[in-house]
Amino acid sequence: MELNLQPLATTCFVTGNPFVEGDRVLSFLVRNETTDEVMRYDLLESAKAEFNVTGFVACSWGHVFKPKKAGENPERELKLTAENLFVTLADPSAEIAPENERLVQFLAMMLERKKLLRPKGKSADGTRNLFEHAKTKLIYAVPAGELNPEFFMSIQEQLSVLVGGSKKAAAAADATAKAEGEAAKVAGTEGDAGVKTEG
Repeated sequence: MELNLQPLATTCFVTGNPFVEGDRVLSFLVRNETTDEVMRYDLLESAKAEFNVTGFVACSWGHVFKPKKAGENPERELKLTAENLFVTLADPSAEIAPENERLVQFLAMMLERKKLLRPKGKSADGTRNLFEHAKTKLIYAVPAGELNPEFFMSIQEQLSVLVGGSKKAAAAADATAKAEGEAAKVAGTEGDAGVKTEG
């Protein structure tokens, strides 16, 4: 799954004030209701109450603003892949936002099937599944949940933003639900029923 995005803005969408190093910035991915276009909005955390935009919010995350260094490739930031969206939303140093939990669970399942995440058991209280990121070796704690057809229906609109249209999202959800059902039937074997989602 790959989504082309605008790069991180240098000014707050709400106030117009330039970001300075160390500012807490919130980023939102929103699908415009009339054009169906996915837009990225960046704003100061302190201006969140004044943020008002029409459309469906697929996900949001917070981060500390760091100015680009000379020589950095801005094109790299224009690609939002399933992997770096997962890394952003499931950041071990922050709590996963409740509205992002199901999307993080879906991304974890996708990345585990692609061998980009390795399962490492459960948290001590059993409420989270632990995954090791193959590249960085960081451990991510993902809320445990049952990945059944109802789960995929509940995140259909979020997926439609990320894969570019509700029909593609429905197909992705159906295919994944079927893959989960097949995997459950073949107990003890690792199937190759991964979902390949491309935008």
